[in-house]
Amino acid sequence: QVQLEEFGGGSVQAGGSLRLFCVATGMTYSTAWFRQAPGKEREGVAAIITGNSHSVYIDSVKGRFNISRDNARNIVFLQMNSLKPEESGMYYCAASSRWIGSLLGSHEYGYWGQGTQVTVSS
Repeated sequence: QVQLEEFGGGSVQAGGSLRLFCVATGMTYSTAWFRQAPGKEREGVAAIITGNSHSVYIDSVKGRFNISRDNARNIVFLQMNSLKPEESGMYYCAASSRWIGSLLGSHEYGYWGQGTQVTVSS
């Protein structure tokens, strides 16, 4: 069993930065951040593999977001820079305890946090 809890959401002006934290209990193969804006589908933003820290990103955040992890404390971070208003929404941490083929596929993840709100104002 894996339990996840997110921290770090909040409000920021366009161009600003936020750092999200996902604290996990239990063993994970990979951890990802997803976001969902009102009326839109949930999309994978970034993911990281526990064993080798290999990471992947959705194209729209490359160069601005960075996912990393602290294995000793079992925390995954998402540093978000140059935020845009359209990136507002609920951000969810998700984890898988087994190998998965699509690191940004929401259907691959069996464990989810409650989410943290990110609001970017123009």
